[in-house]
Amino acid sequence: MSPNTDLILPDKPRYDHAEFLASAAKVTQCPPDLGWEVAFAGRSNAGKSSAINSLTRNRKLARTSKTPGRTQLLNFFSLTEQQRLVDLPGYGFAKVPIAMKKAWTEQVEAYLQQRQSLQGIILLMDIRHPLQPFDEQLVSWAIDAGMPCHILLTKADKFKRGAQEASKLKVEKELAPRGGVITVQTFSSLKHQGHESLIQKLDEWLTQDLTAR
Repeated sequence: MSPNTDLILPDKPRYDHAEFLASAAKVTQCPPDLGWEVAFAGRSNAGKSSAINSLTRNRKLARTSKTPGRTQLLNFFSLTEQQRLVDLPGYGFAKVPIAMKKAWTEQVEAYLQQRQSLQGIILLMDIRHPLQPFDEQLVSWAIDAGMPCHILLTKADKFKRGAQEASKLKVEKELAPRGGVITVQTFSSLKHQGHESLIQKLDEWLTQDLTAR
């Protein structure tokens, strides 16, 4: 990816200032490809929207539903004029026609491959079922593309602390031989656990010198 080097390095974003910016069914409908952007990706039941709402302290910002697969668009949220979060369509459990699921996949792939402002991917996985086939595919893409990827093992409140750490270490061990810039943490939207580590990673990506990429 060729970074946009015409922008002044921004200050750290204020996540509690996040606002809905736009939705896009196609990459061509996305906001201008300028500045810094981080995408949230994961299976339809991994808790992407809940994580974004918890991070921004706004329960109504990203649409949540008890029905997996309701996020059918690329949803953009502005933090500043130059910094954004993106909620990508979920994959896996969505009960939608195969043709529609194929269209989602094509648009997400196009976004990941073409978006110049994308600085990293937050990949969410249910801590009880990490590294499912679709997760593995995205990890492989990130490694091949040289794209930093930070894994959130969500719904960590389902486990006690010892089991949370054991799951995290297991995922790290499985990923270690594959190389790439992959980091892992536990997270719980319900218990507001893991915000500090997530914010530290987002701050790093959303304020980094684009000329260094």
